[in-house]
Amino acid sequence: MKTKDKSRKWMWMFLAVLVSLQIYFVWELLAVFALFAIGFAAIAFVVGSVYMLHRGWALAVDRVADSQHPIMVATRQRIYTIEDVARRPFRRPGSAPAR
Repeated sequence: MKTKDKSRKWMWMFLAVLVSLQIYFVWELLAVFALFAIGFAAIAFVVGSVYMLHRGWALAVDRVADSQHPIMVATRQRIYTIEDVARRPFRRPGSAPAR
């Protein structure tokens, strides 16, 4: 009878160890999943922030470009003048080639 009780005791201890190892494994998996979720959320936050900054910048540039403020009108006229000067040839047509 004593041998039978000792065997049961070891059997229950072995089962308790197996269950605790399985619970430990599940907790490890949950911890890894939580770390993965936090990492994914951080990356998504950075990408979303960069996207929103880009959209805000594009909207601001569009509004400034469409502005009728006198400084913007003068700046646009200067840009058009510089573009016209850049399109002009360096030499007159029909002139002698450069040596």
